[in-house]
Amino acid sequence: MKNVKRVLENKGYAVYGVAPDDTVLVALSEMANKEVGALLVLEGGELIGIISERDYARKVILKGRFSKDTPVREIMSSQVVCVSPSQTVDVCMALMTEKHIRHLAVMEEGRLVGLISLGDVVKAIIDEQEFTIEQLEHYITGRVRPRPTPP
Repeated sequence: MKNVKRVLENKGYAVYGVAPDDTVLVALSEMANKEVGALLVLEGGELIGIISERDYARKVILKGRFSKDTPVREIMSSQVVCVSPSQTVDVCMALMTEKHIRHLAVMEEGRLVGLISLGDVVKAIIDEQEFTIEQLEHYITGRVRPRPTPP
């Protein structure tokens, strides 16, 4: 079963963030530049929150606020759900479903090492299922192939 460490090895360990006193406009520009849907909020190197496109839609647009005047601190989610690199993707999927979230920070020994999205988790599960199907097809047809490491 694939774990978070393998997901990060495939997608990369890049973590994008903003400061809590940056404006929402700065955060949105960074999301657009990095082509991501969320940024971690970091203060003095410490993880203190997460801001997503969903936060923007619900806490700025729907409330008639302005992104150029609103600090990230005012709309970020301060309860960041974290997992370890050894966590399985199945556990991550269950956690995301239960908490209605789309991003998980990855922490190792108290240090931020990555961020995974719902899309990353779904891709990992699909890759694993495709690998299993391929192995079963080879077993059924009698063509046994050496077991490569799944992607």
